Amino acid sequence: MADETAHGEGPAHGKGPAHGEGPAGVVGRAGDGEVAIHPGLAPLSFLLGRWEGAGVGGYPTIESFRYGQELSFTHVGKPYLIYTSRSWRLDEEGRIGQPLAVETGFWRPQPENRLEVLLAHPTGIVEIYLGEISGTRIEMATDVVARTASAKEVTAGRRLYGLAGSDLAYAYDMTAVGQGLQPHLSAQLKRVA
Repeated sequence: MADETAHGEGPAHGKGPAHGEGPAGVVGRAGDGEVAIHPGLAPLSFLLGRWEGAGVGGYPTIESFRYGQELSFTHVGKPYLIYTSRSWRLDEEGRIGQPLAVETGFWRPQPENRLEVLLAHPTGIVEIYLGEISGTRIEMATDVVARTASAKEVTAGRRLYGLAGSDLAYAYDMTAVGQGLQPHLSAQLKRVA
């Protein structure tokens, strides 16, 4: 697909981006009108936007490290959020180094403040999380982890997301490569868009 088509511009798509970010609660276009947030997304609306920041990582099988991260939560008027995350190593001075992880997926709020999250990783891992939304705090744990033959052995995960003031904080615990569930990543991110 040509770059201009992928971004929703050109004669086939009319004016403006098809899925560009706008003010909280509005993303994309439908014809010449903006797409309103689906009412079912209200419990997750505090996540909408782009978040950037830094965190720390570690695990018994690797050395501890610092990393930068960008998270994006958008919508297209349907009852799910579109989620993307990318991260990169930071050196001692905070300079950006090699790329680390990428994940993408969908966050689907359910009745009674429940949540289903589907995540895919280019390393050959797909996860389904089940969780609970409590105000601006979300706790979730894997229900299913599937992996390709060449993927690292990851068998379970637990994540916590929540607002700390106006920042988005999160922690990720992981069961992998013969180790029990324990802390792997944590970060604090600021909304930038």
